[in-house]
Amino acid sequence: MKVNAQSVNFAADGKLIDFIQNRMDKLETFYDKVISSDVYLKVENTSEKENKIVEIKVHVPRDQFIVKKQCKSFEEAVDSACSSLERQLVKKKEKMRAHA
Repeated sequence: MKVNAQSVNFAADGKLIDFIQNRMDKLETFYDKVISSDVYLKVENTSEKENKIVEIKVHVPRDQFIVKKQCKSFEEAVDSACSSLERQLVKKKEKMRAHA
């Protein structure tokens, strides 16, 4: 799957980009018609520890899923967002099966 990762106001580490790519590739096991995805990484300027924001847009035929998570680390946020997306993709797949 094509993953377009963008970090806003900072340079993302290569390990982080690889982690995101691997985690997003796992989504294809739940729904194989995923076209591409956009991942936005942001750091919020607050004194709180949970200042890392990950926003993921997944493009599938005739639809798109958007998930936004805020955690202490980008890895944790990506993991949480992907879990959410897995549930949404499974739900969409089941709906499509019901209509077929």
